Amino acid sequence: MRKTVLSGLLVLAVAVPATAANAAGSGDATLLRYAKDTWRSMAAMVEPATGLPADKVTGDLATRAKVTSPTNAGTYLWSTLAARDLRLISSRDAANRVAKVIGALERLERNGPTGQFYNWYDPATLQLVRTWPDTGEPVRPFASSVDNGWLATALMMVRNAVPAQAARANRLLSSMNFASYYDPAARPDAGTGLLRGGFWPEPPDGCNVPSDYAGTGTTVYSTCHHYGAPAETRIGQYVGIALGQIPRESYFGPYRTFPDNGCDFGWQEQKPVGAWKTYLGVNVWEGTYGYRGMRYVPNWGGSMFEALMPDLVVPEAAWAPRSWGRNHPVFVKAQIEHGLNEAKYGYWGFSPSNNPHGGYREYGVDPLGMDEPGYTSDGERTSTDPGYEGCRPAKPAPAVYGDGVVTPHASFLALPYARTAALANLAKLRANFDAYGPGGFYDAIAVRSGVVSKWYLALDQGMAMAALGNVLTGGSLHRYFAGSGVEAKLRPVMKIEEWDVVPPTQ
Repeated sequence: MRKTVLSGLLVLAVAVPATAANAAGSGDATLLRYAKDTWRSMAAMVEPATGLPADKVTGDLATRAKVTSPTNAGTYLWSTLAARDLRLISSRDAANRVAKVIGALERLERNGPTGQFYNWYDPATLQLVRTWPDTGEPVRPFASSVDNGWLATALMMVRNAVPAQAARANRLLSSMNFASYYDPAARPDAGTGLLRGGFWPEPPDGCNVPSDYAGTGTTVYSTCHHYGAPAETRIGQYVGIALGQIPRESYFGPYRTFPDNGCDFGWQEQKPVGAWKTYLGVNVWEGTYGYRGMRYVPNWGGSMFEALMPDLVVPEAAWAPRSWGRNHPVFVKAQIEHGLNEAKYGYWGFSPSNNPHGGYREYGVDPLGMDEPGYTSDGERTSTDPGYEGCRPAKPAPAVYGDGVVTPHASFLALPYARTAALANLAKLRANFDAYGPGGFYDAIAVRSGVVSKWYLALDQGMAMAALGNVLTGGSLHRYFAGSGVEAKLRPVMKIEEWDVVPPTQ
């Protein structure tokens, strides 16, 4: 790896193999083929005039959605970097694509005082979406800490991966103030704050909190909820800390589990086992849940993308080896255990996705989430409830599960932790269902009815591309994100925590 300095920025030029198939490890040729086809779907989502991807495209790659989001732009940017590093496109093609996206981002309407992007734009015209195209219902502009977090991570990669666009990417990034979401008083019991879900520039219907989190004197109307669980929402926190906009102590603000405090938190999925610890002056209840011989830190709903999407960008296993590094493989194993041995679907991988029977829905493994009843793995919403001793009685375990819905992006997320199992799962899905099209795996498969959702989503295909890129290049996206001083700010905070995670005994 060689280092150069461009416009005051540290640029990391990472060497990649002549062909990704030469990288060590079984199944690389298959993974490279998946990457090639998945990239075809990402490229098909792009509006030629603006360079921005649509939210999704039909399975024949012919019809794009009429909306897009900051997350979609982010996943397309990092997919472009992965495609370049895997030699699926040339460096010139990648640079041109990145430049076009940045040009479009520079033209989008944003919240002026905070620099935050709103949730929905028309990718063809770059106009803010104020009416939902499919229904005609009004859309209130809303800035999300999660969506802006994913876009920011992509810009952080670009400034280290595409030298010609580094200055423009950094200008956009520097104008985004994530302090606009931070509530320093959210966890007075812990001595730190939390991020809110987002804000509206104008008062919405329903619950909101007038606030001046950007410190600009301009009022925004924030969500009443905070992000208090370690789900995919932590990406906004990572970005805010890395940019020096929110205190590093806030990393310990979200609950690992809610503490065992009588029945105050008796509504959570199960009674945790743990103890209080202190990190950087913050009181943290280091609790774990149990499932079929394993102990782990749950996320909110029990889904794969809540657990592992941030790991595509932030090398959590390496930077936090005693917490995330322990938890991720156990979480993957628990998803496999549920799909193969508890629900007996014959397949695994449960995460929010298109619903094969229509719409979009959250899927997960109920016991792996803090929420009760949480996300379920089947269309029938078959849930479990182990109860909470002294507060809530247990319910009988389900005798049978229904039409399980498996999404291929969950297997791609699992690749670093269960490569052989993930490859086998994907191969079975492809062999036994009409699950693979011109753009790779379709979004979701109902494995008992055989119904397939023949769509490609920018979010889900983008997760697949990032996972494949990291696995086949030895972590190129991780290295791009870590540059420009990011690792020095995040890694020391993440590495000090220790979770009492217990893997299965086999």
